[in-house]
Amino acid sequence: MGTSTSVKERPVPPDTPGPPPASGPVADLGPSSRDRPRRRWSRTGIALLALTKPRIIELLLITTVPAMFLAARGVPPLRLVAATMLGGALTAGGGNALNMVWDRDIDARMPRTCHRPLVTGVVSPRAAVVFAMSLEAGGFVILWTQDNLLAALLAIGAAAYYLGVYTMALKRTTRLNVVIGGAAGAMPVLVGWAAVAGTVGAPAWVLFAIILLWTPPHSWALAMRYRDDYARARVPMLPAVAAGRVVAGQILAFVVLLVGASVVLAPVGDLGLAYLTGAGALGAAFTAMSWRFVRSASPGRAMALFHFSNAYLALLFISVAVAAIGR
Repeated sequence: MGTSTSVKERPVPPDTPGPPPASGPVADLGPSSRDRPRRRWSRTGIALLALTKPRIIELLLITTVPAMFLAARGVPPLRLVAATMLGGALTAGGGNALNMVWDRDIDARMPRTCHRPLVTGVVSPRAAVVFAMSLEAGGFVILWTQDNLLAALLAIGAAAYYLGVYTMALKRTTRLNVVIGGAAGAMPVLVGWAAVAGTVGAPAWVLFAIILLWTPPHSWALAMRYRDDYARARVPMLPAVAAGRVVAGQILAFVVLLVGASVVLAPVGDLGLAYLTGAGALGAAFTAMSWRFVRSASPGRAMALFHFSNAYLALLFISVAVAAIGR
């Protein structure tokens, strides 16, 4: 525009100082040939770790360890805890990776998931399957040899249920996907209990029910924030196919049932008054937040409810472990 000349257009005088001529290795300012393979392996390693969904694994371990404390009526052997955590993390990570392989087409349509390794091509589907099956095999062997066969079978069963029932059969076909599929996330408490006791007792099944009932409110609250993503990917998550008030009402109903199950655990698990008081206080807070969400099903309140659901589950299971030690 105009008659002025930009800096780039002005001629450079012949004697203007400039960079030295490119010659030899001095001109190669990029990564050295020795560094490139290292960076490529680092990138691949980070991508493989992402396939396991570490945040979900962390949540599973938070519920597994207190179940072990309750089964042991105190602190179980640390070797057993370590083996169960490692084996459980490997089998859960393998299941999560297989979930990403199957869902890579819908992940590509959702802004929240379009940067996942299988979508970007950092990891190939075949490599992801090999990686996932290696994790499953390693986790099974650790749980079988260090815990017992029942714990190993339950862990593999959880991964198979997550892939076959939730991911393949339910996720794309029904709004009840997380209601039924939530059993996969509830099975680690059975793994933890079996690792200690060799069987699955009544308190373990109540813990299972707690997580099963917790999963829909937790998942639906997050899905309220990303309802457009699910609609775009044609995944019938409840918030994508129902009005906000319907979702809020369903969340409240499940939270009421959840609180009831947490109270039932007190006599079944012989956890005492301290646990019952804590569970009651946490349940009252969760119910109150859910009721406020019914009155105003806004995305902001949905995310607040989602974050509180994480804190609720962690605090409830910590109180289980503390009560088990105290008994």
